[in-house]
Amino acid sequence: MTWDLPDLAAMEHLGAAIATKLHPGDVVALTGALGAGKTTLARAIIAALGHKGEVPSPSFAILELYEKPDVRLPVVHADFYRLARPDEVDELGLYDYRRDAVL
Repeated sequence: MTWDLPDLAAMEHLGAAIATKLHPGDVVALTGALGAGKTTLARAIIAALGHKGEVPSPSFAILELYEKPDVRLPVVHADFYRLARPDEVDELGLYDYRRDAVL
C-alpha cells in the first residue's frame, strides 16, 4: 500500500488509525530511507496509544520501551539501523516482549 502523507497532521491521523488496530504481540515493521518518516509515524502511533511525553528515536539506544499505565499497550520501539548482522537481533531480547507488547 502507498499513502500520500503531505503533512504532520496526515501522519498523526494514520498513526492513530494504526494504533486502534493494535493488540499485544502485533509487529509494526517500517522500512524506508533516512528521513522517510518512520520515526514520525512511530511517534504518532505511540502518542495515539496514550504516551504524553517525548518519543526519542531509538537509533542510538536501539530499544525504547513504553509501558502501562503510560500507554494502552506496552510498546517496544526498536531501530535496527545500527545492527551489522541479522543475528544481532537475538541479542536484543525482543522475544522476551513478543507476547505482551507491540513491537
